[in-house]
Amino acid sequence: MGAPFYTDLLPGRTVTLDGEEFLYCSGTSYLGMACNEAFQNLVVEGLRRYGTNYSSSRRSNLRLEVYRQVEEQLARISGAEAAVTMSSGFLMGQTLVQVLRRRGRFLYAPGAHPALWENDTAAAQANAQLSFEDWTRQVVEEVQQSKEASFVIICNALDPLWARPYTFDWLGQLPAHKSITVVVDDSHGFGVTGPDGVGIYPELSKYKNVELVVGSSFGKALGIPAGFILGSRTLVEEVKSSPYFGGASPAIPAYLYAYLQAGEIIAEARQRLQQNIHTFTGLVEQPEARFSFIPDYPVFSTSMESMAEHLHRHRILISNFRYPTAESPPIIRVILNSLHTAADLQRLAEAVNQFNPDNVFK
Repeated sequence: MGAPFYTDLLPGRTVTLDGEEFLYCSGTSYLGMACNEAFQNLVVEGLRRYGTNYSSSRRSNLRLEVYRQVEEQLARISGAEAAVTMSSGFLMGQTLVQVLRRRGRFLYAPGAHPALWENDTAAAQANAQLSFEDWTRQVVEEVQQSKEASFVIICNALDPLWARPYTFDWLGQLPAHKSITVVVDDSHGFGVTGPDGVGIYPELSKYKNVELVVGSSFGKALGIPAGFILGSRTLVEEVKSSPYFGGASPAIPAYLYAYLQAGEIIAEARQRLQQNIHTFTGLVEQPEARFSFIPDYPVFSTSMESMAEHLHRHRILISNFRYPTAESPPIIRVILNSLHTAADLQRLAEAVNQFNPDNVFK
């Protein structure tokens, strides 16, 4: 993996590096909202209405209606009893950890985001080398056989790094007589997956033997600096009673206003993204042999770092960096977004089809 690149302009479908334009196939702005002019205009409207920031606590005796309106909409579209927003996905995760820490022993899936790590980093990373399938078998057996009565299970909705789907039928095997809270991080799914982009909550809400909590960032698909939690009314009220909630600045209201107004813009971007995914997979020769990917999802992962080097020579920049730590293996991904054109996808697919791992300088 080479040195990082620098730019002073936000990348969209392209990025300029040292005066040369590259096709940009990286990042997590799946719907391209950060560069969507119509959405930007709504943010500007919100800024004129609410200013640049709401410098107060959500517990203040003066409260903005926009927070209630967004939270009611999130609950309605997901089917959750309640929702709450916060200023970032990371703060959302850390607040959940603090609220849930007395509910039982934490069990972490491989790849659980650091935002949801408790104080014991070693415990959070203990299963890093397991596959998700092996971990689910292990965690079901552990919970079933343990004398402990309370657990908090933390996992992702999908694997956005290696582009692997997860199944959740194992939730039905967890014992109903124990107190089990399942926290699912849907930051890379919300806006893209699920019915109308609502994410994973509707799929998992059928499991009544556990308490479901879904947390997400708004910052991926929707380009909004905020996070939110979906769950029971009791859980949401616990979050709102937390000092992490009351003591932190809330999400910038201008962005939440834009979200409320942007239904058609978001739906159109999601439709374009799906078209781009289908176009790209149709153009790439034997995509299953070249990439790990999830159907209808814009991330295409490979373990071959030489592909990143090959595409760079074709002026295409893809994701290639070590994550989550500097010692982790490099994550190499082609990532599509709604801004890419048919010509972009043709160019990308042709370069991918030319890639020969045995001759990276071709």
